[in-house]
Amino acid sequence: MSTKKYGVKELEKDFGHLTFGKILVAHRQGEGLSQVKLAKFLGISKQSLNDLESERRIPSINRAIKIAKKISILPELAVELVLQAQVNQEKLKLKVSVTTTKSNQAT
Repeated sequence: MSTKKYGVKELEKDFGHLTFGKILVAHRQGEGLSQVKLAKFLGISKQSLNDLESERRIPSINRAIKIAKKISILPELAVELVLQAQVNQEKLKLKVSVTTTKSNQAT
């Protein structure tokens, strides 16, 4: 069994540029859910889910964390993807990286 770290860089290498919307789509399709069913599970409207999946909207950090916890992805990954989307939207050539400190774990 391999103990190789499989993080964002490895995901992007295998599947292309990773976004919060792509994670939502992948999760929904992997679970065999419709947008209506996933939206209901997340406590948001189908239109809101559609906007997030198609990247017409970027969720707030708090909303991204709540969604991440419900679909069992690391909150830190959700925060990183949301912040990167905001940076990209501003056309800044910056790369965002988020780490958790022991004294300030994502809740």
